[in-house]
Amino acid sequence: MSSTLRVTVWGENLHDRTSEAVKAVYPEGMHNTIAHALRATLPEGAVVKTATQDQPEHGLTDEILENTDVLTWWGHMAHHQVEDAVVARVHQRVLSGMGLIVLHSGHWSKIFVRLMGTTCALRWRDDDCETVYTVNPSHPIAYNVPPVFTIPQQEMYGEYFDIPQPDELVFLSSFQGGEVFRSGCCFVRGQGRIFYFSPGHETYPVYHQAEIQQIIANAVQWASQPPRPRYATSTCIHSPLGWMNQK
Repeated sequence: MSSTLRVTVWGENLHDRTSEAVKAVYPEGMHNTIAHALRATLPEGAVVKTATQDQPEHGLTDEILENTDVLTWWGHMAHHQVEDAVVARVHQRVLSGMGLIVLHSGHWSKIFVRLMGTTCALRWRDDDCETVYTVNPSHPIAYNVPPVFTIPQQEMYGEYFDIPQPDELVFLSSFQGGEVFRSGCCFVRGQGRIFYFSPGHETYPVYHQAEIQQIIANAVQWASQPPRPRYATSTCIHSPLGWMNQK
C-alpha cells in the first residue's frame, strides 16, 4: 500500500441527479459531500477522489482500483445495473487488501452480498429518529465519537439483518418504533477490512452530520490497515499443495 492514503468515494449518483428532494439536500451529490468531509477530516496528505456509476466501467477501472487503498460504496436504486465484471474486480481487490466501506442501502449491493455470502436483507420503513450507541468505544472507528448521539431524521433499518456474525460490532441503533439494528459492523475477507455503516438515507442530511463524517473518516483509516494474522507465527496450514509449516 502507498504511504499516502488513497480513497475512492463511489456513488450511484442517480437519486442525486433525478430527485428534487435529494438535490435540495445534496446539491453536489452524496458522493461529493462524503468526499469533501473526508478531505477535511482525514490526515493531511490523503488523496480523496470520486467515481460514479454512469462513468465507463462505473469509474472503477483496474488502474483506479490499483491506486485505491479504501473504497466507499453508496448505492440504492440500481444495484442490478452494476456490471458483474466490475463487481468481480472490486471483490478481488478487497481479498487482496483494499478496504471497503459500505454505506446505508449498499447492504444490497452486489459486492456486499458477494462478500457476505448471505441475502443481506433487513426490515425497513421511512421517517424515524435514530439513536446510535457506541457499543465498542475502544475501537478505532469509535475515536472521537460520543457514547450516544441522535440522527433526527432517518430511514429505519431493523433486525433481522441477514449477515454473518460481525467480527466486531462498533455501533448499535434504536428507533422510536422499538426496533434495534446492528448499524456499525466490521468484517475481514481475505486481506481486506470491511465496515458496514447503516445511516445515510438520501432525502435526509445524514452525511452533513459531524458524527457521521467522523465515523466514516475513522472507518477509512481503520480499513486502510491490513488485518492481523489469524494464525500463530508457527503453525500448519492446509493449502492446495498439501500441509506446510508456516513460520
